[in-house]
Amino acid sequence: MAARTLQGLVVAAASGHSDRVAVTYDDGSPMTADDVVFLASPLTFDPSVVDMFLALSSGAQLLVVPSVLKQTPGRLARRLFQRHKTTVMQVTPTLLTRFGQRTLKQEVLSSASPLRVLALGGEACPPPALLRSWRQEHNRTSVYNIYGITEVSCWACCHRIPESLLQSPAHAESFVPLGAPLMDTRVEVRDDEGGLVTEGEGQVFIGGEERVCLLDLEETVVPGTMRASGDWVRVRGEELEYLGRRDRLVKRHGKRVNLDSLQQLILGLPQVDACAVCLHEGLRLLAFVVPSRNQAVQQRRDPPEPPPPSGTEGTADGTDGRLRRLILDQLSLLLPSHSVPDTLLLIPALLLTPHGKVDTEALVRTFQTQRKRLCPSPGDASNLRQAVELLWQLAVCGQDVLGLPEDVPVEENSSFLSSGGDSLKALRLCEDILTATGAASADLLEVLLDGTFSDVLSHVERAARGATSEKGPLKRRSDVPSAAPGKRERKQSAAAEERWAVKVVRRAGEVVDVSIPETTVPDDARKQNPSRGGGVLDLSLSWASDTGRCVDASPLLLVRYRGEQSPQEGRATVIIGSHSHRIQALDLLSGSLVWERVLGGRIEASAAVSPCGSLVVVGCYDSCVYFLCASSGDTRWIFKTGDAVKSSPAVDPVSGLVMVGSHDGSVYALDPEDSGEVLWSYRRDAPFFSSPNGSTGRVLIGSVDGNICCLSSAGELMWEFLTNGPVFSSPCVWADHRRVLCGSHDGCLYCLSADGSLVWSFQTPGKVFSSPCVFDGSAVGRRGALVGLVSTDGTVWILDGRDGRTLASFTLKGELFSSPLVWRRSLVVGCRDDFVYCLKLAVKDEMTKE
Repeated sequence: MAARTLQGLVVAAASGHSDRVAVTYDDGSPMTADDVVFLASPLTFDPSVVDMFLALSSGAQLLVVPSVLKQTPGRLARRLFQRHKTTVMQVTPTLLTRFGQRTLKQEVLSSASPLRVLALGGEACPPPALLRSWRQEHNRTSVYNIYGITEVSCWACCHRIPESLLQSPAHAESFVPLGAPLMDTRVEVRDDEGGLVTEGEGQVFIGGEERVCLLDLEETVVPGTMRASGDWVRVRGEELEYLGRRDRLVKRHGKRVNLDSLQQLILGLPQVDACAVCLHEGLRLLAFVVPSRNQAVQQRRDPPEPPPPSGTEGTADGTDGRLRRLILDQLSLLLPSHSVPDTLLLIPALLLTPHGKVDTEALVRTFQTQRKRLCPSPGDASNLRQAVELLWQLAVCGQDVLGLPEDVPVEENSSFLSSGGDSLKALRLCEDILTATGAASADLLEVLLDGTFSDVLSHVERAARGATSEKGPLKRRSDVPSAAPGKRERKQSAAAEERWAVKVVRRAGEVVDVSIPETTVPDDARKQNPSRGGGVLDLSLSWASDTGRCVDASPLLLVRYRGEQSPQEGRATVIIGSHSHRIQALDLLSGSLVWERVLGGRIEASAAVSPCGSLVVVGCYDSCVYFLCASSGDTRWIFKTGDAVKSSPAVDPVSGLVMVGSHDGSVYALDPEDSGEVLWSYRRDAPFFSSPNGSTGRVLIGSVDGNICCLSSAGELMWEFLTNGPVFSSPCVWADHRRVLCGSHDGCLYCLSADGSLVWSFQTPGKVFSSPCVFDGSAVGRRGALVGLVSTDGTVWILDGRDGRTLASFTLKGELFSSPLVWRRSLVVGCRDDFVYCLKLAVKDEMTKE
């Protein structure tokens, strides 16, 4: 049926600017006289005309409520669904979330709800998982995603969300499509040059021969005119996935951030009822979150946190502080660092415009009001120090400026970087300090990166007084006394450094000597009198270190010793990464922290060391391979791949090349001495999670397609061995390169000959994601090689290398994806219970004597 012009009126578009449009309708809408339509929008918003016409054209009732009633969601729900039995409701998702999850489930979308049709439009449709969480079992409401723009008379597309998607969590759909065009409506997706897009991303254009829309002073329009929507979508076959407004696709720190996608992701967290995300002043990423009432109740059942530092203010109590950190912690695991909000505010409800959309300007004013609490009084030196110290603590702890920090004093000689900061945190801290103190300084960032807390405070005091901004002599990190050994970089004089040699022990039992040749058999082991059978072996706990996040990465051991010493007399340091984005250096004897860096994403890959022994190489979820200084953790250079790097780098001792696999399906060979030049790459159709082993002059690597592959140094496939599951484990080579060990998702550890044929296999009760470790058994009085192995069920195994027979085992509390490392009689491994464990390997009769 042809569309007819109902009336001409002035309506306010989503941008807040007034437009004169002609509203059209289709009088074939499926309405009856028994329906009750809720007029949710004000008369200045074009969906109100749709509500009125739906009621008028079908003889249904139109329910109009006072504006003040809309501000009290509980009363509004009772009025709509208990008293007037509303059957049709057309609202924005934000307005719907004002009801809260409890009211949504017990009133709006309950099993007995009178609501027959719920149409969600004007904003991005919530993800299916969130919609399911709002519905009570046996609810019969039909839910629609409607889409359109004011410039083409309101709605243009409609999609009824399938009942199966709203009922079953088994569906994998993560978005709700815009739906099919309405009658006489044409929808196109065009790229930046105006070309039609059939697959991929582009902007939505809406129009049609019969869709008449007159804007502003227009009196006529060319038939078939297509209006740009400003909305970006992804074409997926016959469906359009809404990505967000074009002006909500921003660049931050050089990286692209989709604010609407970020908002949807936060909405998917179980602790969140509603949220809004915006970029303040082009720099600070703000997230305003309405917490779930169920989560708030649960948080209040937990033990209270310690009170905030004396003299500080916060916007919430300890309960809100824990909930805020819980949400930020989850986001840090799900997002790259540039997409994690700088500030997360917990608010009771989102502020709305009269049209039912998020009032971003009002929310930002709330943020600005809260920030003023941190500003010191003019000329008050004690308050200025308090503000700078508070902001420093917040930045180091990874909390937002409105959270409650831990009560940890800042030492005068503390360095921001060695205390847990990084360059991105330094930028945020610089802005916070200048905003809070009212000071102006172009040099503060440099002082933060190179100086101490005392330097920063003195610089800010001078800048706040309007004094010269010239920098005085800074206390560089090398001049800082090691008063806090857990957070300081331990440095030696240049003369002492020249006399140090390095032995590197890493995953898969690889041992590399730098500077001084040394055999892989420990000196004290040679003094043993190994027997063929030996005593009964046993594993016991030596120490455990809490990292705060899951540890899937595998440890790397650096043993530094003087030329006249044996390696066993040297200082052993464990280097390991965590899901917390941190890579740490820990003392092997005590587990104490030597240095720490925060990278751009999760670290699941274990590190490697360059042939010169001065660079630590590690892959990261941010698609980068980092080359860090082994003694301090400072960045030397970075190589960017096409996707996340879960593979651990391998170093070829012959050529010195660093080889690493990426989730982009490529294996890269990098020259560490030539700033990351790619010498060759090998690509398969399946991605690489396994890490390459190049100790034989060939490259051994496992593939997701179940194969253990052997490549030549030129990247040609030599042989492959097929297992019964994906291979995430990395190959281990031993016995003069005559044996290859590698685990598989099928739960087996495979021992292969140099030509790829099977020698023996060992079946675990779990899966073998990590790499085995081969070490000399003479350290515990046994002849031949022993194999250290872990399986995902939490078991650590010691096997006989000749036949795969079990010699000892130890069970930890969490899952194990990290690969074990053995040095002398210590076995180190990371665990998914957030701890790094050091186990002691000994003969049982020796333990009895002890």
